[in-house]
Amino acid sequence: MSRKRPELSPIRFGTDGWRALIANEFTFANVERVAQAYADYLLQRRDEATRDEETRRTSSATRHDADSRQHLSQETASYKRRAPSVVVGYDRRFLSEQFALRAAEILAGNQFDISLFDGDVPTPLVSWAVREQSASGGVVITASHNPPLFNGFKIKAPFGGSATPEMTVAVESLVDETPPRRGQLTTGAQAEALRSSVESYRAQIAAYVDLERLRATRARVVIDPMHGTGARWVESFLKGGALEAETIRAERDTLFGGVAPEPIDRNLAPLKARVSETGALLGLATDGDADRVGAVNEAGETMTMHEVVPLILLHLARRRGMTGGVVRTFSQSVLLKRIAAAHSLTLYETPIGFKYIADLMLREKILLGAEESGGIGVQGHIPERDGILNSLLLLEAVVASGQTPTEMVKEMHREFGEFYFGRRDLHMPVASGLSLVAQLASDPPAEVGGISVRDVEKLDGTKLLFDDESWLLFRQSGTEPVLRIYAEATSIAKMNMLLEHGAAKAATS
Repeated sequence: MSRKRPELSPIRFGTDGWRALIANEFTFANVERVAQAYADYLLQRRDEATRDEETRRTSSATRHDADSRQHLSQETASYKRRAPSVVVGYDRRFLSEQFALRAAEILAGNQFDISLFDGDVPTPLVSWAVREQSASGGVVITASHNPPLFNGFKIKAPFGGSATPEMTVAVESLVDETPPRRGQLTTGAQAEALRSSVESYRAQIAAYVDLERLRATRARVVIDPMHGTGARWVESFLKGGALEAETIRAERDTLFGGVAPEPIDRNLAPLKARVSETGALLGLATDGDADRVGAVNEAGETMTMHEVVPLILLHLARRRGMTGGVVRTFSQSVLLKRIAAAHSLTLYETPIGFKYIADLMLREKILLGAEESGGIGVQGHIPERDGILNSLLLLEAVVASGQTPTEMVKEMHREFGEFYFGRRDLHMPVASGLSLVAQLASDPPAEVGGISVRDVEKLDGTKLLFDDESWLLFRQSGTEPVLRIYAEATSIAKMNMLLEHGAAKAATS
């Protein structure tokens, strides 16, 4: 019988997990509720698998053979006794280790074997460990790139990536179906399994990237994990050669230096300054849980993902000769569409959220899938964003080109056209943001700044399209009370004009 408790605050999963303000909605009690719902989901899946297996084996037993039925009964009982397992990790936010422990205890109370990391780790490592250990799933306590006062609960699927939309909907529907059951953790084999997963993850990255070539390069690179779990991971792969690799902001700071740990221009002042001071070829940044990447060029200027992602795609398609589909989310660049067409690569477009990209990577041969926010998945790795791998892959692209990042972007623009991207984040109530997005969809303007609106797309938010393929997108965030306004245009001046008009529209709505 259902035991709903309507007085409790609702739990809503966004684009990648559930996130909330620490001590407001993100509390130990609510973490217990979500962990129990996830346990219920996994147990339901196990029971369904048991029934399916029993049905399959029953149908294969001929003539109702008694010995076959007895064997089937024993095998099914054995399967039910087998304890499923869950990998649990966490980031460097306030109390993340304690929240992770509590989630692990709830899962243990539901008879799961738990592999709990004993220190903060990059989210992609947790995803890797889930797949390597053939675990039932994974949990990461992290709010990723959100401001310091937030924390979150990410679910990882058995395939080693973000939970699919169907999974998160199912977990959300099970919140408060069962009172939380808290148990004790055991240690031993699980700790050894995690050590093995760390070693195999490092081996995977070392095999994917040409580290020998990178280490032999006479240049300097500055790495900025923004006080997050990226720590010195990227630097650790680059030691031992002519390349000089320096990491800044590597220590834990639960306030992330007073900014959100999102590797975008307004948060990367220390990295930009250090690249300029040292004459570095490239600056690399990862977000709070190291699944996203950011970059700074040799001039100390932040590179947008509308530059970084197309450059990585060109490197994979041209220098590595790799093929497959290209996935762009609704706020990604026109350049990806043009590069994909030039190389006869199938282009897919999805709503914003890497879980949609991961779903395609599981079903199709995908070369690269990317979000505007720095989440990139590549062929031959797990179907997951990985800021560690993609930092090294971008560096490999720069080194292999023999050019500076600025020269690479200019060459790309000469071949595929000039497009410049910008974004504004406006803090406003979710209801207000959603109302504006809906109003623009139902009654779009005929023009913006004197430029005629050619079409309107509504895949995820409301996107106004113009004749030269420039666009302006309004979208309410799925994880925080922020209205995001995005623009990409054929000149910086036009891009800024579109953003100004978008912000003015939001201010008067």
